Amino acid sequence: MSLAEDLSAFLTNTAPAELPPLTMEHAAMILASTVASAAAGTQIDSARVIRELAREREGREDATVWFDPGPRLPLADAAQANAVASDAAASDDSDLRNIVHAGTPLSAVSLATAERTGASGEAVLAAIVLGYEAAGRISAAMTPEFRNRGFHGCHGAIFAATVAASRLLGLSAQQMAQAMALAATSIGGLITAADTSTSREYHAGLATALGVQAALAAQRGYQGELSILESPRGFFATIGGVDPLAAAASVTEGLGKDYDIVTDLAIKLAPGAHSYHSIGEAAAIAARDGDVAPGEVESISISRPDMSELRGPLHPSDLVTMAHSPAYFAAAGTADRDFSWAHASGAKIADPVIHGLIDKVRVGAPPPPEEHSRYRQGSTVTIHLRGGGTSTATVFQPKGSGSLGIDWHELDTKYRHLVPAGGLNEAAIEESLALIHRLRELPNVTGLTALLSGKD
Repeated sequence: MSLAEDLSAFLTNTAPAELPPLTMEHAAMILASTVASAAAGTQIDSARVIRELAREREGREDATVWFDPGPRLPLADAAQANAVASDAAASDDSDLRNIVHAGTPLSAVSLATAERTGASGEAVLAAIVLGYEAAGRISAAMTPEFRNRGFHGCHGAIFAATVAASRLLGLSAQQMAQAMALAATSIGGLITAADTSTSREYHAGLATALGVQAALAAQRGYQGELSILESPRGFFATIGGVDPLAAAASVTEGLGKDYDIVTDLAIKLAPGAHSYHSIGEAAAIAARDGDVAPGEVESISISRPDMSELRGPLHPSDLVTMAHSPAYFAAAGTADRDFSWAHASGAKIADPVIHGLIDKVRVGAPPPPEEHSRYRQGSTVTIHLRGGGTSTATVFQPKGSGSLGIDWHELDTKYRHLVPAGGLNEAAIEESLALIHRLRELPNVTGLTALLSGKD
């Protein structure tokens, strides 16, 4: 059997009751996080453009566009619009092994498909759990090689969308395998474009829409090349540049024994690229512990296993460049002794104190090799003072990481902070959040999506 068939047999036949309770809770947290991020992103130009294009096409009234009171749209269009809005705000989740933002397509696809099919809240959560598992395993099998070759994480995220749509559309294992085969040959996306422009959220939208399209096509009998993942010139070999058979074997190793959504999920509790969150966090701790004032700083050094030079935009001017500027994270954490949602604001991005410190950020020597495994997107930041002293802090993995434990209070705070940007009133915010908390009990998701539409 092909890898697509092996995976699909597990992903199709695993019932919600078989999934550990913590996986379902993390799925609900991902949904809350994604909706909050989408609210923050809904007025960003990239999200507006995709939403307007979707409205021009209209058609079947399958699913809600979040924070938009207009008519419902076809499944793929609604899911794509919602995914772009979430990714645009750079406040969605990440898989710590590969920084693939699987929760955005999963939440967008799962709610939209459940609207179309009438699926229960429990079915939605199970689709998120299993879609996260597929995307995480496939991406991990070619990490870091696929990024080193210039490809973006959407090459993994498409499988999240495909699996979620396939489950909620009721596809058989063989149909889901065909959908995964179609998804593997559908997606494109270059990391350089994602790091420097709004191509990042464009990729997220394509992964979402093309994953849905693959599932819908497979449902109607469309067939692809089932061995495309592990073929000599197939997905793993071409995109990942890895041994395809070894990669395929790693995907199914230990399948069902533990879940990526528990061990490797990280929910963003601040804006920007997740790989840099630990930099801002460590800088803030070092500044607090050393009682450091910005004027006392001689230099700031960042040490982490994967960093040998200061990449990304140095002096950011907007959300896109801020999200991918490790120097900004280090400088902002040092200046404000904190790194939070406020640091995505125009005022903070233009703050002259932060920009003055950016020019003092350097890359230090990496940690000892024996320590590398402890750094899960982690960082050590050392602040060097003019008087000769230093203050150092290490964050091995950022706040909001599943393995550290995620508190609903942190998600509730994020939701209440970001969702007002989508135009919902306080009552709708609180009611929608309450429904997400108890999603597993809901017979359908129409009450939640009606609130998210913003209709009176």
